[in-house]
Amino acid sequence: MAGVQMMPAAVDVRAEGGVAALRRSRVGAAASSASAVSTTSLFVGDWRRRPRRPSFSVRALRQGRSSRTSRGGLGIVCNLGGQYDDTFDDVQLQLMNYFTYKAVRTVLTQLYEMNPPSYRWFYNFVAVNKPTDGKLFLRALSKERQELAERVMVTRLHLYGKWIKKCDHGKMYEMISDENLMLMRERLMETVIWPTDDTNTEKIG
Repeated sequence: MAGVQMMPAAVDVRAEGGVAALRRSRVGAAASSASAVSTTSLFVGDWRRRPRRPSFSVRALRQGRSSRTSRGGLGIVCNLGGQYDDTFDDVQLQLMNYFTYKAVRTVLTQLYEMNPPSYRWFYNFVAVNKPTDGKLFLRALSKERQELAERVMVTRLHLYGKWIKKCDHGKMYEMISDENLMLMRERLMETVIWPTDDTNTEKIG
C-alpha cells in the first residue's frame, strides 16, 4: 500500500554474491523509505524541514487586543501624558480669580490717590473678604457697595484685554520648556557623585 514503509528482507551475506545482494537491499530500502517519506509528507509534514516560527502582523495584534478589551480583558493604558480631552476649565477659573485680585489692587491704588475715605472702607472690606474666589467676592461687594463692585468688574475686564494683546503664547511655551530643562539639570547635578582628589592620588613610599 502507498504510504506504508516495507522492511527489506533478510539477506544472507555468506551466500554467493552476498555483498552485491547487501548493496542492492540497501539501495532498495533507501528508495522505499524515500518514497514513503514523500508520500506521507503530504499528511504529516516534511521531517527534513524545521518548523517555521508563527508570523504575526500589527493588524492581528491590534485586533487581538481590541477583542480582549471588548471581552473585559486587561488593557494597557498610558496615563503619563494625561487626558487629551481636557477643557482646561480650571485654568480659566484661576485666570478669572487672578484678574479679579489684580483689579482689586488696581482699584485700591486709584482710591488711595483720589478718594481716601473709600480707600479705607474698601481696604477693610478686602481684609475681611479675601478676593481668592472672584465670584463670591464680587457678590459680597455688590451687596455692600454696588458702585465699587461694578468698578472692579470693569477693571478686571480691561486688564484681561490688555493681557491678551501682550501675551506671547510661543514665548510662554519656551519659558516653560526652559524651566523644565533647568530643573532637570539641577536635579541631575545633585544626584551625580563627583570623584574626589583622593581617588586620583597615588601613595608614594
